[in-house]
Amino acid sequence: MAFDPPPNESPTARRRESWRRYQRRLRQGDRWRLLRQRWPWLVFPFIGGVILWVAAIHWRTTTPHTTTPTPPRSPAPQDAPLLEKADIRNLLENIPLGRVLAGPFEVGFGDRRLRVETTIDPALQNYLEKQLYRRTSRYIAIVVMESHSGRVRALVDYAREGFPSPPSLSSRFPAASLFKIVTAAAAVEKCGYASSTPLAYNGASHTLYKAQLKNTSNRYTRHTTLEKAFAGSVNPVFGKIGRHCLGQKKLRHYADRFGFDQTMAFELEWPPSSTRITDEPYQWAEIASGFNQETMVSPLHGAVLAAVAPAEGRLVEPAIIDRIVDQNGDLLYRPRADTAKTAVSPATARELGRMMRRTVSHGTARKIFRRRSRDKVLSRVTIGGKTGSIDTPDHKARYDWFVGFADGPEPNDAVAVSVMVAHEKYIGRRAGEYARRAVREYFRQRFERLSKEEGQASRKAAAPST
Repeated sequence: MAFDPPPNESPTARRRESWRRYQRRLRQGDRWRLLRQRWPWLVFPFIGGVILWVAAIHWRTTTPHTTTPTPPRSPAPQDAPLLEKADIRNLLENIPLGRVLAGPFEVGFGDRRLRVETTIDPALQNYLEKQLYRRTSRYIAIVVMESHSGRVRALVDYAREGFPSPPSLSSRFPAASLFKIVTAAAAVEKCGYASSTPLAYNGASHTLYKAQLKNTSNRYTRHTTLEKAFAGSVNPVFGKIGRHCLGQKKLRHYADRFGFDQTMAFELEWPPSSTRITDEPYQWAEIASGFNQETMVSPLHGAVLAAVAPAEGRLVEPAIIDRIVDQNGDLLYRPRADTAKTAVSPATARELGRMMRRTVSHGTARKIFRRRSRDKVLSRVTIGGKTGSIDTPDHKARYDWFVGFADGPEPNDAVAVSVMVAHEKYIGRRAGEYARRAVREYFRQRFERLSKEEGQASRKAAAPST
């Protein structure tokens, strides 16, 4: 039986469908059939989610809160500081340093009058100003700072005409052997050294030739320890530490940790100390031993370096403003003591303190403090320090440094002292002598106050009660 075509279609008009189109049509049909079979499982969960979302919004807007609402933020208490050190630096920008050092003063701040109180001890400041020996000196800077709090107790300066800033805050002075403090701390932490670690060197102790950096051992070799090399400021020992043990990266790392090339917060303008460490091995030895003219430091930063040992490894931020209040007595500023960074571990700080005490007892500062055991004030404190000296490039002046600490019998009673003197043709009063006088006067006043307080307390306890 033959197939009869539809009336409106001729046999030649209908073409045979291709196999690919036929397979595509079958797949489309299968997808539509699958969708028709499973549409309830797709639609019902969607409708349920919409219902739950609408119900949640309705419950949130109609149901009262059962938890206690967050109270509004209360205003800052009266003893909370509102200003930071950067704000104070801008506030005191046009105030002469002499006015700051003279004691409490007032300054305008918009339509308010602020009372500024400093940390300076007037008696100590006046005493040290009278001790200045200007005749043979180009510059003199003396800084006395509490080691744990960073409170500056004295800031004494002298400079010939033409120097643009107070020497105590200027970072234009070569650090010389003061950088050995950084090198010694790095050697303890990164090289595994201790105060008693044996070391050797050839040649003189105050020179630094390339031949002295070789690990040579012969009959001319001298043997010492890290503690003795620090106390005697032996350049070849610290040059070899920088060349063979530390290198560029570790020297850079510890220079940063001790505040070099770092902006430290302070209420007055205070440029950072600087050092340049290249990729030249001999330059590492120069930097590590302080035998160079490129590492610059300020006397105030020298006090911060000296305070690392008694402060258990903290890099204390100095402060010269004690507090600022407005005309109503509201406190606007008080320096924070919890902003100190960590330079080294407490164990390293103890090793560093041991080496600095050796400098005073048997090292380069022993002549200055040799009679301290007979002094009724100095015999009651523990003193450590580091000396340094270097000529100017034209050899017309010689920088003389002493930075150190003195720890009293009371807890957290340490004070850091930094002195820099630029001697000219003749050597006048040395930096160590200024430091000795500063330490003695500081603790003399303190012991007198403690004795007076103890006497008043004993009299009060002995008085009969009424």
